[in-house]
Amino acid sequence: MDNLTHSLVGLTAAKAGLERLSPGATAVCVLAANAPDVDVAILLFGDRWTYLHHHRGITHAIVGVVCLAVLIPLIFHGVDRLWARLRKQPVRTKLGGLMLASFIVTATHPLLDWTNNYGIRFFLPWSSKWSYGDLVYIVDPYIWLLLGGTCFLLSAKTTGGKVVWGAVAVGLTALVVGNPRAAGLPAFFVVFWVAAIAIIVVLRLLGAAKWGSKLAYNALWLVVGYWVILTFMHTGALAKGFGYALTIVPEGENISRKAVMPTLANPFRWDCVFDTERATYRFSVNLLNDDNSPPPRVIRYEKPSGTLAEVMEKISQERPVRIFLGFARYPVARLTDPNCTTETLVQLADLRYTEPGNSRGTFTLEMPVDCPTSYEGGR
Repeated sequence: MDNLTHSLVGLTAAKAGLERLSPGATAVCVLAANAPDVDVAILLFGDRWTYLHHHRGITHAIVGVVCLAVLIPLIFHGVDRLWARLRKQPVRTKLGGLMLASFIVTATHPLLDWTNNYGIRFFLPWSSKWSYGDLVYIVDPYIWLLLGGTCFLLSAKTTGGKVVWGAVAVGLTALVVGNPRAAGLPAFFVVFWVAAIAIIVVLRLLGAAKWGSKLAYNALWLVVGYWVILTFMHTGALAKGFGYALTIVPEGENISRKAVMPTLANPFRWDCVFDTERATYRFSVNLLNDDNSPPPRVIRYEKPSGTLAEVMEKISQERPVRIFLGFARYPVARLTDPNCTTETLVQLADLRYTEPGNSRGTFTLEMPVDCPTSYEGGR
């Protein structure tokens, strides 16, 4: 998930009662909620392929999360002890309380990241197997509204705080409504967003902050309830997608792997991707569509064979290709020049995100190759 979501989870958890464990617990909660993403520092020392290889790596695995959960309160408490000694004052923080808050909140990070389709490798360094929840889009504005609204109601107690939260609300509204990708949002979403913002403001005027930690506690449980609803919808989308897939695959092809993945702000629309021994497919599933006709657009990429298979073998040990194929869940490839008379580009993509030739950062890759000798000048 995005770091705004992680921060809101940490702040909401603090307001739900963890802030009472020790002075400074709120800051520890917010830091701990984001701590596993410290792996972004890899970009300072390597390229995007180094980042792809290590992102959501050891810092997101169980062993890394435990280490971070211990390290953050130790540093925080140590700094407080040093400051207290310099100022000749008593130590304010309680190490036990900070440690408990840190363990609880740090654990939410890999859990939240697991819910989307990017995946988590929980058992590094012993196993590099990816695990995917496929429930929540990488950015979920409904969670923003629920937790952000709760944090606003419980935190905006001063004029400065209200201004900051107001700026956050305006910025997110501009991002959601003004983003070019907003064109693909469901029609009801913009109305829902604006109405939700208005309701949060009204609740503030009515003094909802008096509910205190109960409000934050229930907000976190509502997120869990939201996940349960998405689990049922995911199951329905998977069944519907599999039914579509059976009508799409040609005779002689057998479905080997399949997945349905969430889309931005639309819990009724899911992307279905599946493999057969010959090709990889992708199409959209709409749960509100009652007819049994196949989806209007089906993307199909055949598995590498012939010239493409030969050039893929050539580049398979190249570092970017090796890292990309280790990450990609549904890798597909094509040649920009299928006849491959002299040299060409191999375009790779992870079909859960995009297609070959589209620019999507580390989710695509282009590699120049010389054509196999047996094909040079042959077609």
